[in-house]
Amino acid sequence: MNEVHRFPSPLPAPDAIAAEVASRICHDLVSPLGAIANGVELMGLTGTADTPEMALIRESVDGANARIRFFRLAYGAALPDQRAGRAEILAALQGASRAGRTTYEWNAAGDQPRAEVRAVFLILQCLESAMPMGGVVRVAREGTGWHLEAEGPRLRVEDRLWDRLAAPHAPQGAGSVQFALLPLALAALGRVLSLDVQTDRIVIRF
Repeated sequence: MNEVHRFPSPLPAPDAIAAEVASRICHDLVSPLGAIANGVELMGLTGTADTPEMALIRESVDGANARIRFFRLAYGAALPDQRAGRAEILAALQGASRAGRTTYEWNAAGDQPRAEVRAVFLILQCLESAMPMGGVVRVAREGTGWHLEAEGPRLRVEDRLWDRLAAPHAPQGAGSVQFALLPLALAALGRVLSLDVQTDRIVIRF
């Protein structure tokens, strides 16, 4: 007799599953990267880490840890009642600033709803792709909404990506997956994105 398997209804959305996968990957990578960082630090105490090769390893590990913290907030799971701590947010932004050309200013006091922070960090990923020469991104809380302002030289805004932020759409490649996930994150929050693109500045509100 054949057994019939009945799946729960409704099934989880693909983006929700992808978020759980991202959370798992980030979680599993944190420990080994931390172990490498600790090992390099211990070698430094013995005087054996003062070489260009070890300096390169240290810099690479620090950069990888920074990206993991950033990706965890941008792509990881975010439950409706979950909060993101201010210390966690600032550590991710400070690490990203050290690893790249862009400086981030976070002007929001206290802990914040993780689902909203996820949308903010997805926007930061979108802005990063538009700022090849770096610059500064300011993030501020405005009542119940958010205001992001990016300034930098030679902004590169690809219309095929930015013009589609108003509605969910299929990804245009792995390098631009943030543009496909952002409309889904905003829809889950019941928010609408406002976008103002100028020659050297991009202003986003939601």
